[in-house]
Amino acid sequence: MLEVVVIGAGQAGLSAAYYLARQGLRPETDFVVLDANRAPGGAWLHRWSSLTLGAAHAVHDLPGMKLPAADPTEPASAVVGRYYGTYETTFGLPVHRPVKVLAVHPSSPSFTADDGEVPADTSGAPLVVKTDQGNYKTHLVINATGTWDKPHWPHYPGVETFAGRQLHTHDFTSVAEFAGQRVLVVGGGTSAVQFLLQLADAGVETAWATRREPEFTTREFDPDWGRDVERRVNERTAAGLPPLSVVGVTGLPLTQQYQHGISAGTLVSRGPLRRITKEGVVFADGTAFAADSILWATGFRPSMDHLAPLKLREPGGGIVMDGVKVAREPRLLMVGYGASASTLGARRAGRAAALAALQRLNVSVDA
Repeated sequence: MLEVVVIGAGQAGLSAAYYLARQGLRPETDFVVLDANRAPGGAWLHRWSSLTLGAAHAVHDLPGMKLPAADPTEPASAVVGRYYGTYETTFGLPVHRPVKVLAVHPSSPSFTADDGEVPADTSGAPLVVKTDQGNYKTHLVINATGTWDKPHWPHYPGVETFAGRQLHTHDFTSVAEFAGQRVLVVGGGTSAVQFLLQLADAGVETAWATRREPEFTTREFDPDWGRDVERRVNERTAAGLPPLSVVGVTGLPLTQQYQHGISAGTLVSRGPLRRITKEGVVFADGTAFAADSILWATGFRPSMDHLAPLKLREPGGGIVMDGVKVAREPRLLMVGYGASASTLGARRAGRAAALAALQRLNVSVDA
């Protein structure tokens, strides 16, 4: 039986694995990392090729190894995939892939996975991590699955009647697919802004729909700002409420590129949607836009369906967290949920989860 199973080999999962190994847990014998992807890179592996390293959010260093210098015009997916792969090899991290985790539940004869019931007497039992490649029994689980596998598709009246193409950020590959089209981009985050600029540069006619006026900010993104963001996100998770997206708290940095986009009219929202029609959309102010495609840049939700058997949700819809610790389930630690869903806090959360796991296993930790 393992001491720890880490689910997910993105930034947070690899950080956790690094600290587990650094503090003496033996790869393969004491812990493993399970990753559903075919190759290293985490969610970055799936980013569109036109998202270059220079245009992406900052790629934060993993513990113990800095990101090597790279061409800023190279796709971020390639740079990060190479970096993560080298990292896994350098530190001998036991990443098993591709392995899809199907469920996590207590190891108990009275547990029935089909009906999802967790008997009250399983609190001291090990956990079983059920996967498409077999089962793993473990004392603790560090869940680091992030959000990429859970794209959020908001519903609007008439959405099923639209005759054109609809796709999510999750499925975007290239602006070349939209040549000669009229494209509606929905969403108020960085991905939406980047899509709009790329489409405009390619000569595609666009319109932008947001629920609220886009929040551009000139505030310096310094450590104090980062701590303030995490505090505001964590206030909700501590109360058992669904977490806000980090970008929803941070706003959009008013870069020179974005300022040019605003001046050109590309980054000017037409407001919220009222309904969707066969030919396009109607905005809340009654104006219409005829669209060939709708690109939903509407974010993601935590990818945690496999944790459903543990009954973690509160009446408010969220999970009560104390940092990386889950109030309802001491055998589970979570990173990539709440503030650590962003690269802002993933590395620190990975370290915190590893140290909390070692503490629960009564393993002495070096300073």
